[in-house]
Amino acid sequence: MEFSVKSGHPEKQRTACVVIGVYESRRLSEIGNRLDEVGDKYLSSILRRGDLEGKIGQTLLLHNVPGTLADRVLLVGCGKERELGDTQFRKVITEAIKRLHDTGSMEAVCYLTDLNVKGKDIDWKVRQTIETAQAALYRFERLKTKTDTVRRPLRKIILSVSSRRELIASEKSAREAQAVVSGVQLTKDLANLPGNICTPTHLADEAKQIATRYERMSCKVLTEAQMKKQNMNALLAVSQGSDQPGCLIVLEYNGGDKKEKPYVLVGKGVTFDSGGISIKPSDKMDEMKYDMCGAASVLGTLQAVGELGLPINVVGVIPSVENLPSGKAVKPGDIVTTMSGQTVEILNTDAEGRLILCDALTYVEKYDPAIVIDIATLTGACVVALGKHAHGLLSTHNPLTNDLLNAGKYTGDRAWELPLWDEYQEQLDSPFADMANIGGRDGGTITAACFLSRYTKKYHWAHLDIAGTAWLEGKKEKGATGRPVSLLTQYLLDRCYERGLMPDSVSS
Repeated sequence: MEFSVKSGHPEKQRTACVVIGVYESRRLSEIGNRLDEVGDKYLSSILRRGDLEGKIGQTLLLHNVPGTLADRVLLVGCGKERELGDTQFRKVITEAIKRLHDTGSMEAVCYLTDLNVKGKDIDWKVRQTIETAQAALYRFERLKTKTDTVRRPLRKIILSVSSRRELIASEKSAREAQAVVSGVQLTKDLANLPGNICTPTHLADEAKQIATRYERMSCKVLTEAQMKKQNMNALLAVSQGSDQPGCLIVLEYNGGDKKEKPYVLVGKGVTFDSGGISIKPSDKMDEMKYDMCGAASVLGTLQAVGELGLPINVVGVIPSVENLPSGKAVKPGDIVTTMSGQTVEILNTDAEGRLILCDALTYVEKYDPAIVIDIATLTGACVVALGKHAHGLLSTHNPLTNDLLNAGKYTGDRAWELPLWDEYQEQLDSPFADMANIGGRDGGTITAACFLSRYTKKYHWAHLDIAGTAWLEGKKEKGATGRPVSLLTQYLLDRCYERGLMPDSVSS
């Protein structure tokens, strides 16, 4: 999809379709009123007849509207003007894009960016429109032999800004949005692949391909033999049950000064999780191909970083394995010594994500990182606590927590902080090892983070549990969401702007 930004009057647009907002009850937006004036009140007469009430999600396509040069005018319901917030705005954009795609309008000029959204400026509206539009049109059909093709699909959208003074900033927002979109789509594509295709080796190959696309990026992959030499025994314990070899993927982006500490992202990459010997119920086990969504989001974020040319250093580290039951698989009660030297009693082999992450979190100490954020589909308890809307956020550093929360609020890719108190640590006590890998049913998301925190003493760290947000269920909606690429990219952008550093995509 091609996006651009420009300023201009709606009646002068030579395009397949002009998109205008309508509020409840049957009240045209400011741009709609202008179009109505030049068209001898044609639009308002249509609305008076009751063809469109203005509720969110309603659309009405009109042809040959008087006073316009466009082939069509699409009216889109925006709900009550005073209640138009960020969530409602995204719903409006989604419905508009879907309708445009189905009408044969291969291009459109969208004036929904002129709507008054509470507390949001034009830059935010441009970025959200692009990200939401791409999400609305995303389909994963790579493995289908027959697809539902649209004869004249939507290919180009021009976003309106009210004045030429806003063009430079809005174009910057558009470039940021398209970089995020590229990362989100990569994340979705990888996560939606089945486990027989997206293996640890496949993830490693994808990381290598990303590195070849950007001059400042490099990739290395540690084999099981190399990880053995570094005593990554917790990671290898999970991997040993599968015929697919595990690996540790390291993607380094050097956009800043060599002396600057990097921002490190660690993504859980279990490409299929059967639960191992502690095998999961068969119902919905197919969705366990999504247990590598943390890894996919790290790759997606690094791609967005490469597209933007951020002037900072970023490292992505992905421990990747399959978790399967076999005669070689780790057993409940086994004890392993992690890379850090701490010992773990594995009471449940389905709590494997924390086992591969703890060695990766120890490995990243070598970078002397500015911060470390791990991203993982870690606990079903997080789904129970927060549902499908917010990532669980736990951290040992308050400024990092606040920065992540703020990035989530801006992008709509929101997180919610959960406590990481010392009292929860006691649930991990083991009579036979330094710790157990589970802490019981109560506070499962928190005790999982407590486990990880024991490997992060040497740097500022945050944990994002995306078990509830990484994918959607149901026959119609089923698929990866691409979250939290938008949050992570915004977090890194914010670090650039707070230091007065301009990404290549902006400075150019």
